[in-house]
Amino acid sequence: MTKYVIGPDVALQLAHDEAVIPDEHQLLAPTLLRSQMLSLLFRAVRQGEMAKKDADRQLNYVRGLRIRLLGDRVLQNVAWKIADQLGWPDTLDAEYVALTQLQADAFITLDADLANAVKGLVMIAPIEALS
Repeated sequence: MTKYVIGPDVALQLAHDEAVIPDEHQLLAPTLLRSQMLSLLFRAVRQGEMAKKDADRQLNYVRGLRIRLLGDRVLQNVAWKIADQLGWPDTLDAEYVALTQLQADAFITLDADLANAVKGLVMIAPIEALS
């Protein structure tokens, strides 16, 4: 079984595509994924980029995914070190990187800048790896 950490951008893309994740893949994310998803979808609705019913559908899709959500002390400590090492202003992205280091085979993000920044710390996989 291949374990992938996904960020909120990937979760939204999977929801948009209504992708079916094969059983041989396990999805992981920090617990903050829930709040980030809610915030991104709320913002999209407020800015007129999508209808509330579409945001609800995407939220329900992500809630239905088998994602193992983690956020323990060890993860937070590692995230702190990563954010400090990379000179980041906060630890949000670092939690995804830390989780990948601790528990997963690869990190999937659609953010090319983020992928480039962490390529020496974790393996990066394309979203197509989930097909």
